[in-house]
Order: sequence, then C-alpha cells, then structure tokens
Amino acid sequence: MMSISQVQLLFKTLHRMFLCLHGVLFGLTLQFFTESNAAVKSKLTVWYMEKETSEHIHLLEHVLKWIIVPLSLFYVGLAVFVLGVNPLDSVLGGFLLFLYSNFLPDLPALFCKPKPSEDRRPLPWYKTYALLVLAPLFVWLTFAQIPIPWTTTESFHNVKSALIYTLFLAVCGVVVLGDTPFSLGDVAESLFLAVYGLIGYVTHLKVDEVW
Repeated sequence: MMSISQVQLLFKTLHRMFLCLHGVLFGLTLQFFTESNAAVKSKLTVWYMEKETSEHIHLLEHVLKWIIVPLSLFYVGLAVFVLGVNPLDSVLGGFLLFLYSNFLPDLPALFCKPKPSEDRRPLPWYKTYALLVLAPLFVWLTFAQIPIPWTTTESFHNVKSALIYTLFLAVCGVVVLGDTPFSLGDVAESLFLAVYGLIGYVTHLKVDEVW
C-alpha cells in the first residue's frame, strides 16, 4: 500500500512538472520537429511549425490539467484503497505516455512519402501500422541515415489509427506488466496506461480538427 510520504512525493512531482511544463515542452517539441523536417528535407517553414507547436501545447496543457490529473488521482485511489498496489510508477509512466502519444500522429508523416511510388504495391496493413506503433524506431533509422523502403498513403490522423494504437498499448501492457499469476492490479495498470495513450492521441486529433 502507498504510504503518505509516497503520496506527497507524487503531488510534489506533479507540481514541479506543471511549473516547467510549458517552456520545456514547447522548446523541445519545436527543436525536434525543426531538426526532423530538416533531415527529411521538408519545406515546412519555421513560423508554421511554431504555430502548430503552440496550438498543440496549449490543448495538451488544458487536457493535462482537467483530464489527466483527475484520472491519475482516481487511479491512485483505486490502486491504494481497492487493489492494494503502489501506483506511483504507473502514474508517472502514464503521464509520459500521454505526452508521447500527443505528438505520435505526426511522427510517421515525417518519414513517409504521402503516396507510394507507381512501381510498388500498396503497403500491407501490418507494415503500415508498424510505422505508427514503432515510430521511434523509424525516427532513429532516419536520423541514422538508413533508408526506409516503406511508403503509405495513411496519414494516421483518424480514429481508426487511434484505436489500433490503443489496442497495441493494451497488449504491450499485458505482456510487459503482467505477472504470473495475472492479477486484477495488472489488468487495471494495463488498461489505464492504454487510456493515457488514447487521450494523448485524440488530443492531437482535436487540435488538427479531425473530430
């Protein structure tokens, strides 16, 4: 069971995150996408990337304050008083997953051509969505100047992609977090982490006016 000192540590950590969140997120996000677009020779201008980054960070902070924090508090209460497990690592992991998922839909677009070449067949669905769920791997390959032979017309800015990504998170949660025997706490942790990811993904879609 989580002790009072651990609860205090959790709130202090969240408070510090809020204090430095805006400047750090804006700076890091803009820097990443500036360098990424330069790596793939994108023609997006800096002012456009600044505008997009500002819009995404603004809604991200709003969702974090009014949805993620209450969700985290609910999960802490459930974990401590019902499941009898320590939720600190899950809450911090969920917070990071929410941030990552908020920018995930744009990552495959940086490293994939909008249309497949005429001499190639359409990319199979499992390869298409591998570009989404394994996006960090393809980011690394691109910066390592290793050509990515896959092209797809999928933009990943839709509800279908969000649901596939959420299912991927849930399955990974079961595989990675599950102990033997599988407990109710493992189920709850896996589901909550998937929900954090889903919220981050649809927050991005909301900024881009997909829904």
